[in-house]
Amino acid sequence: MKEWDLIADDTPLDGSWNMAVDEYLFQTLTEEPQTIVRFYAWKNPTVSLGYSQKASDVVDIDFCKKNGIDIVRRMTGGKLVLHHKEVTYSLASSDTEIFTATLADSYRLISEALMNGLEKMGLVSALANPAPQEYVRGNLPCFSYPSRNEVEVNGRKIIGSAQKRIGTKFIQHGSIPLVEDDDLLTFISFLEGAGKEVRMISLTEALGSTIDFDQVVDVFVQGIEEYFGIRLMRRTLGENENEVVCQIQKDKYGNPAWTFESNQ
Repeated sequence: MKEWDLIADDTPLDGSWNMAVDEYLFQTLTEEPQTIVRFYAWKNPTVSLGYSQKASDVVDIDFCKKNGIDIVRRMTGGKLVLHHKEVTYSLASSDTEIFTATLADSYRLISEALMNGLEKMGLVSALANPAPQEYVRGNLPCFSYPSRNEVEVNGRKIIGSAQKRIGTKFIQHGSIPLVEDDDLLTFISFLEGAGKEVRMISLTEALGSTIDFDQVVDVFVQGIEEYFGIRLMRRTLGENENEVVCQIQKDKYGNPAWTFESNQ
């Protein structure tokens, strides 16, 4: 049975640190088959921008500054996400025996593993069909529509994900809302008065009861292990690893030039 690393950061962390850790995990992948799964939370409400998005087009920067909402830019593509009351996952891998060498296949496999976790919670989920072109070409936030092979419950997105791939190595991370925060998302993403709606559902709404970070992580760990037939082995980052992450945070994700000037 294959063993994968599991990092579960149950202490909420700064957005720039979270993004730096994910990049570090991606950078550590070798040519040998290797997979790392991580779950984490966010200290402050944080907007993450897709790699190619222009910040001023998709987020009200002034509103965020006035209301203590952080802004970061991801290494992955996709649309704006508001990370707040949620569990976030990432999966970094160079194992083509399990994930194949294509974005589409690996994306679908990860979604199906997460759906296995949702099933253990008693939820019936499905893979979404392709999103309408209005969403694909526009500036609506991630949870406006499910994209192809994202996970939905009752026709509404419950997990939004994005992936970066270089050769046989990739990282995919995604947002799993615990509680809706539609009003805040509406204010930060120019949806107020635009006649647009957010088509998302949280775990709390879907379940009809509250569920906390540790409970969610435990269930998804079971779902992933069962789906892929592997064992997840918990570990933490060592002191030297944290130093590397700190440098990535300083140079990139905590740097306003990367967040607000990249790709503009």
